[in-house]
Amino acid sequence: MKMFLSLLLVTATNVAMAGSPPKGFESLFNGQDLAGWHAQPHFSPYKLDELGAAQRDEMLTKWMNDARQHWTVEDGELVNDGHGAYLTTDNEFGDFELLLEYKTVPRADSGIYLKATPQVQIWDYTDVGKFNIGADLGSGGLWNNSPGARGKNPLVLADRRFGEWNHFRIRQVGARTSVWLNDQLVVENAIMENFWDRATPLRKTGPIQLQTHGGEIRWRNLYVRRIESDEANETLRAFHSQAFTPLFDGATFDGWMGAVDDYEIVDGALRCKPNHGGLLLADRELENFIVRVEFRLPPGGNNGLAIRSPGSGDPAYHGMCELQMLDNTHPKYDTLDPRQAHGSAYGMVAATTGYLRPTGEWNFQQVTVDESRVKVELNGSVILDADLAEVREFMGGREHPGLNRTKGYFGFAGHNDPVEFRNVSLKELP
Repeated sequence: MKMFLSLLLVTATNVAMAGSPPKGFESLFNGQDLAGWHAQPHFSPYKLDELGAAQRDEMLTKWMNDARQHWTVEDGELVNDGHGAYLTTDNEFGDFELLLEYKTVPRADSGIYLKATPQVQIWDYTDVGKFNIGADLGSGGLWNNSPGARGKNPLVLADRRFGEWNHFRIRQVGARTSVWLNDQLVVENAIMENFWDRATPLRKTGPIQLQTHGGEIRWRNLYVRRIESDEANETLRAFHSQAFTPLFDGATFDGWMGAVDDYEIVDGALRCKPNHGGLLLADRELENFIVRVEFRLPPGGNNGLAIRSPGSGDPAYHGMCELQMLDNTHPKYDTLDPRQAHGSAYGMVAATTGYLRPTGEWNFQQVTVDESRVKVELNGSVILDADLAEVREFMGGREHPGLNRTKGYFGFAGHNDPVEFRNVSLKELP
């Protein structure tokens, strides 16, 4: 598999260098003009969204007029003189793979904004004046991640000498970001932080931006490929998969107990029978763990993940918590308390919404339970990260007697809807 992926990458790179899109990719730059691009400086996309249409158009026109003073096209290359607003794709992207080449000059500083957020770093790795902020480590890192955060610094220095073309391969699924610079892995599956609001996940979609900052930079062979949900799930599932043990074999209820008769196995997936429910639990108690599961919701579907359940009773109250699994986009849930939305610790802590895939598609979710902290990552974006021991306000004033449980069972809390689960796997933590 590793050899196949390496050959695929080399093939994609060689095709890109020849000036035509690799199979499955589309060109972002036509080699002739700025069609498909607009201009936007380092400006919060949230503030841009808040503007009225007239004010927004005025600003975009102003920025584009500025960009035309600093961006040119020469011999099929995008050229920037180190100044002006950033070129920004008209199209937005969610899960994607990006290929591009760049060539820059000494003392220059640039980068690539993903989903309108800074940034995959590009700079002069010989600039001693910036060694204190990491220039000597090389390009490709997610430089605007917090100090010490995974991905902030590149794993290796992979920059080529000035005068040579460098090429990036960047893959982003949700906020999970991997970067290859000149065929070397420099960032592996790191969460890209939301620079504009670190308390919330990276935006679900957004444009790609080419930063200008302090010196000439040239770009060519810019190609993008949208990643569909099945491939996205496979990518997320593959990372460190060897550390996880399957909980469900895809064919039997071996290793499960409880409401076995209320579930069925269809095409390798567990499915709650319509108008049935109850607790379907893995048959051994757990303390601290990470669980991965793919799930598919029918319109308006409702289920839940039981965390440290005692094996009976309401998992939202008698267990440590129930993590809601819900199509909260359905109109019938318009008046829900935020602590009932998908991914929420039911009745206690609200998850960030807006990261579910369209109803009928498979979602990937990873849940980490470590002491009293629970983290929920949905489709590559962290939508909940909370210490439940700090919760003081409960929905409806109803407290949770099982909140302080230190061990219990994991499983599914059916609520009459045919919600499906597959690729359920577990990693126990110390």
